[in-house]
Amino acid sequence: MENTHTYLESKTLGENQVYRLLINAVIPRPIAWITTMNTNGIVNAAPFSSYTYVCIDPPMVGVNISTRNGYLKDTARNLRVNGEFVVNVPSEEDLEKMHRSSEDFLHEESEASILGLSLIDSVHILPPRIASTSIQMECRLTQFLTLGNGKGSLYIGEVIAFHVANWLFDGKNIDSSKLKAISRLGGPYYAKLGEILNRTR
Repeated sequence: MENTHTYLESKTLGENQVYRLLINAVIPRPIAWITTMNTNGIVNAAPFSSYTYVCIDPPMVGVNISTRNGYLKDTARNLRVNGEFVVNVPSEEDLEKMHRSSEDFLHEESEASILGLSLIDSVHILPPRIASTSIQMECRLTQFLTLGNGKGSLYIGEVIAFHVANWLFDGKNIDSSKLKAISRLGGPYYAKLGEILNRTR
């Protein structure tokens, strides 16, 4: 049989190559646009695509946050200090500001202020929600696990409350076709939902 695949053994690859392979293979990825707050009340907003739900009873989400040049990113640092965060679900209209919030801002700078994000208070926690997003989840950190050689940690939080836009929610289900969610691909690429396929269970 013709060999139609390139064989790559993980232990022989450099870290950058492994990263590129993973982010191009694990697609599409949902995006958590996370807001946190530091001890000085500065609001941090940053997107993470190594993210999913991990439990439904209680509802819990997990996000992997890697270090940057050996240091904790602001989101991870804030989580370890106060354990509170909001997962805001971005849509097509949020793409540009969300993408810009991934830039390397100084610790004392607020992406929310610099990018002009409208914020609204949460009900149970201090970090605010991003007003333009149609779904927001107020979360409290339950645990974090340092993985591999310590360059990334998995942060798991319990969803204390959901906020879903009325026009999107019928009291039971969220209408995915109305949400216009975006997803992350490898490199500089994002994707829209495209055609939605229906298969009855």
